[in-house]
Amino acid sequence: MHKDLFDFISRAMAEDIGDGDHTSLACIPDLEMGKMHLLVKQNGILAGVEIAKCICELVDSNIIFRGILFDSSSITKGDIAFEISGLVQSMLKAERLILNVMQRMSGIATNTQMYVNLLRDTKCRVLDTRKTTPLNRFLEKEAVRIGGGMNHRFGLYDMIMIKDNHVDFAGGIQAAVQRTVDYLERTGKSLKIELEVRNFDELSQALSLDRIDRIMLDNFSVEDTYKAVKLVNGRKEIESSGGIDFNTIRAYALTGVDYISVGALTHQISSLDLSLKAF
Repeated sequence: MHKDLFDFISRAMAEDIGDGDHTSLACIPDLEMGKMHLLVKQNGILAGVEIAKCICELVDSNIIFRGILFDSSSITKGDIAFEISGLVQSMLKAERLILNVMQRMSGIATNTQMYVNLLRDTKCRVLDTRKTTPLNRFLEKEAVRIGGGMNHRFGLYDMIMIKDNHVDFAGGIQAAVQRTVDYLERTGKSLKIELEVRNFDELSQALSLDRIDRIMLDNFSVEDTYKAVKLVNGRKEIESSGGIDFNTIRAYALTGVDYISVGALTHQISSLDLSLKAF
């Protein structure tokens, strides 16, 4: 089990259990055995099965987990995703964390696949962003991947992204990029550089700089995106961003951009309805 996942489950269980699950301790005999299954109550894409298995393992290694459906499975109301058996007190301790994780991850995966389906027959990929729940980013980005989307940078450390505030504080695009190149050479880091541009003047400046790997077109209209793609002419990767939603993403994809980043993949989510029931 990855350390980040171990730490997350440990913290989450400590938050929930405190000094004991007193309801279960009061109602359920210590050695009572039972079975539960995860009941799907809403159509969508399943995500978080492997996390649920890890939660069971950490709560009580004697819980038996039997997977029936798997991450990225298309699910229909009435499906059973998995079954668990073991000490009832242990399963009830794990119940809420399993549901909290899987409902949100499945909601993100379902939402992501809706966007992905709109990009069929184009070369464009949909990207997530850093608009995630603090400390839950690794789960939410995994859900995007399960839904067919592509992960953008994980954090501030694994890619250079020069945005409008960096440009303004640095005194312009050329200054910001040159300082970035100097920094990478000085530190010996090998990171891709993405530059956000707000207009065609900034795009022209970006195209004159060799070290830029990707250009982000920020809040460009569809018409202006077409023009920008022609100007770039394959010399750089192009990402569109800014207010692009379910209704407009295909129009942007058809302009020929390589990527479209959508914050709504992770920050405007309805959790999928799932339930863990005794049987």
